[in-house]
Amino acid sequence: MASTHLVDVAPERLAGWVERFTDSHGPLTWSVATDDTGEAWEARAQDGSWARLRSWRAPRADESAGPAPGWERPPPLLVVLVRRGGYAVALVGPDGSLEQHKVGTRHVQSRTAAGGWSQQRFARRRGNQADVLVEAVAGHTARVLGEELADRGAVPEGLVLGGDRGLADAVLRGLPTATAGVRGLPRRTLWDVPDPRRSVLDDAVRRGRAVRVQVHNA
Repeated sequence: MASTHLVDVAPERLAGWVERFTDSHGPLTWSVATDDTGEAWEARAQDGSWARLRSWRAPRADESAGPAPGWERPPPLLVVLVRRGGYAVALVGPDGSLEQHKVGTRHVQSRTAAGGWSQQRFARRRGNQADVLVEAVAGHTARVLGEELADRGAVPEGLVLGGDRGLADAVLRGLPTATAGVRGLPRRTLWDVPDPRRSVLDDAVRRGRAVRVQVHNA
């Protein structure tokens, strides 16, 4: 029975993944496919199976022979994860190393079912806590993007956002003018991550760097 699924493949393992896909389904014919999510490399096999590969670099229409060497390698990435229970910010090198990172905990109280004056006071306190969290994470992000990192050539070319969408958007809006340009970077979103801890950051880096492959087995 035909099936389609998604898989994240580490850039360093993509060549091996393609080799195994070819062994399973036969020789591949490469082309550039375009759909609602943009352009991707499409590899079609003799048995009707296909795979669409997306990295941070879109393929060019004249590259019909397949991905060029290094296509799968991600650029330096800025990772910003924020939820009510914590945050993580990191600048990630092309090889996946953490050039700079900061992980911390902040607590923003959950919603309450109480009514009246108590509920209003609670809402104000909760809003203040969220504002403090956003300000702190924006400050950490600006520091991670400091001039000393630019001097080392680790300027990010992609943005990975995760956690609470509203808080993450507020962090980007709160960045100082000198670093606000990161808002326009190509981005990948991971809204399903839990409260950020170091292990959560490591997993987000893995997912952020990965080549996303849509696989159809005929």
